[in-house]
Amino acid sequence: EKTNGNFISEAHYCSTPQCWGLLFSSGRKANGPGTEDPSVTLFREYLRLKTVHPEPDYGTSETLLPCPVCPGRVVAIITWVGSRPELKSVVLNSHTDVVPVYEEHWKHDPFAAVKDEHGNIYGRGSQDMKCVTIQYIEAIRRLKAAGKRFSRTIHLTFFPDEEVGGHKGMETFVKHPEFQKLNIGFALDEGLANPTNAYTVFYGERNPWWITVRCPGSPGHGSRFVENTAAEKLRRVINSFLEFREKEKHRLNTNECFTLGDVTTVNMTMVKGGVAYNVIPAEMDVSFDLRIPPTVNLQEFEVKIKAWCKEAGEDVTYDFAQKHMDQNFTSTEESDPWWHAFSSTCKAMNVTLKKEIFPAATDSRFIREEGLPAIGFSPMNLTPILLHDHNEYLNEQVFLRGIQVYERLVPALASVPPLSGEE
Repeated sequence: EKTNGNFISEAHYCSTPQCWGLLFSSGRKANGPGTEDPSVTLFREYLRLKTVHPEPDYGTSETLLPCPVCPGRVVAIITWVGSRPELKSVVLNSHTDVVPVYEEHWKHDPFAAVKDEHGNIYGRGSQDMKCVTIQYIEAIRRLKAAGKRFSRTIHLTFFPDEEVGGHKGMETFVKHPEFQKLNIGFALDEGLANPTNAYTVFYGERNPWWITVRCPGSPGHGSRFVENTAAEKLRRVINSFLEFREKEKHRLNTNECFTLGDVTTVNMTMVKGGVAYNVIPAEMDVSFDLRIPPTVNLQEFEVKIKAWCKEAGEDVTYDFAQKHMDQNFTSTEESDPWWHAFSSTCKAMNVTLKKEIFPAATDSRFIREEGLPAIGFSPMNLTPILLHDHNEYLNEQVFLRGIQVYERLVPALASVPPLSGEE
């Protein structure tokens, strides 16, 4: 399917949100005195689209193909074919959904994309990660306008539901035949802001484990000392998990080389049980969100959880709502051609890189699980980390600088010489 205008050479496979016509339009108005950069205007218009959970308005275009991945979900893949399309491709990935907001805590409407007198643009998704989506698009637009073309094919991919685990997005898509057709060699995905002058780059992620522990017990009247109650078991379970949490927190605070991605975080997120004040419940459940570094032996860690449940009392069990076992790293050795292209380009721009394990989870984990290298990178320095926070914002100058960064990075990655097996 061919796109309109001069932006992208080929739409490899599309089922598009309502915003794609806006994003891929070829008309660009020149700036006049006091006018806003068109890239910033586009970014702000994208922020106003309410792709917010629990009911994100992804929308569809009836003129393009229906999405065969998950009904009701929208995936878009836009392809710029390289001069040597048989070579492995470069993927620029982003997600279109955003997390909910507590509007009463925002100084501006979180979906109005208000820009203040300092150039700070407020909006849900301004950091996570609608900024990167537009930066990709604007960088590609500028490269094509300059008549550039590279040996490797470039895919821009736009995925739904990353913020709710990616089950109806990237997790499903990597098992789809269309994923194999992309012939991916390397992928870029989202990162985090950095309050310093450096840019943070992520070469791996912690594994999210969402676990519910079920504590059955003896029921009875609320006036009695009933033995072996669910609440007693629940208390022991909570103590075991939170004592481990304190140990990991201590490790982080006492090792200056550690970042959040180097330790396991544990947070109790839900407690369920009980029917009335005067009835001792027959079961109580507690849920935890764990994020485990890829350096941890995951099998041994689950043995630890089993021990905590056994110590809590008879018949205490657990199950997982989410359990990722990916321990793949993307190489950051200078001998690796993909990393060398990335890092040397940053060095040429006098960009300082800070390498870390991503503390949360992104769609990159599904790409790495397929054995493919992926780097998490959002060019936002001198910026507080505000993803999922109240008053999320990004300064327009930081945003514009990010476009320039991708204008340099994309050609470098798309020009990596043929690797072993590609000749």
